[in-house]
Amino acid sequence: MKKHLYFLVFVGILGCSPKVFQKKWTKKIAPESYTVQFETSKGNFEIDVTRSLSPYAADRLYQLVTNRYFDGQLFYRVNPGFVAQFGSSNKAAYDSWNSIPVPDEAVVQGNEKGTLSFARGGPESRTTDLFINLGNNQRLDTIFYNDVRGFPSFGRVVEGMEVVTALYSGYADTTMKDMELMYTDKKAFLQKFPKLDSIYRIGIKR
Repeated sequence: MKKHLYFLVFVGILGCSPKVFQKKWTKKIAPESYTVQFETSKGNFEIDVTRSLSPYAADRLYQLVTNRYFDGQLFYRVNPGFVAQFGSSNKAAYDSWNSIPVPDEAVVQGNEKGTLSFARGGPESRTTDLFINLGNNQRLDTIFYNDVRGFPSFGRVVEGMEVVTALYSGYADTTMKDMELMYTDKKAFLQKFPKLDSIYRIGIKR
């Protein structure tokens, strides 16, 4: 199956409504390093984030997590050996965060297995969707797509990688063909793809 890169711009689906967006959230600066804890339907895992690897990305993730953006969402696209991607289906929240662009940055740390990167589809398009590399995807370090080169990774799974690799991957890329259904009728989308794993909660480890 072809592993097209344009998939990385799509948003996720399902879930809890985050707090009403406030522009001031996007001004918050993340710590130089922090750990993100995931509680999922498959189990728990942790990702260590290093801000110096991609400061704007680390800041945006910190902003999203501290404002509960991902709680109740899905790993809506899991391609075996490639990536596990997640985001949010709350269109109002997505549009609000998307209106504040994240500046592009060069790749410092590559896309090795277990690393975390933001999805993007063009200049300053890293917004709210992220993916965890399920394999060593070095081609993502240098690929030139829509006038931007590479996907900077800025975090790494440090606990529970077995949980990440166990996320349901039987649908692979097929979910991406039904993105419109996802937005118009989430219930029908989930009926079509009932085995997708979900995110219960993502928080910052204290």
